[in-house]
Amino acid sequence: MRLDKFIAQTTDLSRALVKLALRNKRVMVNGEQIKDAGLHISPCDTVQLDGATLKPLGPRYFMLHKPVGYVSATVDSDHPTVLDLLDEPNKQTLHIAGRLDIDTTGLVLITDDGQWSHRVTAPRRECLKTYYVTLATALAGDAEDKLQAGLLLSSEKSLTRPATLERLPANQVRLTISEGKYHQVKRMFAALDNRVIQLHRERIGDITLDDSLAAGEYRPLTEAEINSIR
Repeated sequence: MRLDKFIAQTTDLSRALVKLALRNKRVMVNGEQIKDAGLHISPCDTVQLDGATLKPLGPRYFMLHKPVGYVSATVDSDHPTVLDLLDEPNKQTLHIAGRLDIDTTGLVLITDDGQWSHRVTAPRRECLKTYYVTLATALAGDAEDKLQAGLLLSSEKSLTRPATLERLPANQVRLTISEGKYHQVKRMFAALDNRVIQLHRERIGDITLDDSLAAGEYRPLTEAEINSIR
């Protein structure tokens, strides 16, 4: 790989700023000062910028506690995005594995591993997602049966897949689904003649939102969490 490309990929510097750093003698390769942007480097070479050793980023995996008001997008002209909450180099290479609406909070998975995120979002994978839901009114007594049998949502041609419901106090429920249609949870409860007041995603597959993360905070996934998505 070219030296300038490697530095750009492991820092927030643009190619132009990388070349400026090289001209200003801020870059060393294997202990030697280097100014050649086109120098080919191998994985065994040590590259330093201002004395700090640069390491290839490799696949990255994060969980984020999404707050209200942020959109699940990489770029948005009208609203802040979940990527704005990350303090990571080369954020433009990251993407969201499983989006949430702007007014929905909770677990968002962010990665630069396309195959991994496909395993999270592909319908045939049936990756379970659990939501904590506050409803406008109490659910009817047959809601569990209807959710298990499947609902026909507005503008859809097929029933939703079986979903499980746990009733909680104060018009709150915990819903687990295995698909991710547009506004699905809100539309499901609308089909049950109810309305979602608040929506919070707690879990995706075997990955549960870390209780220690406040809204807007994030952390890397553990090896076990990464490997749980198969």
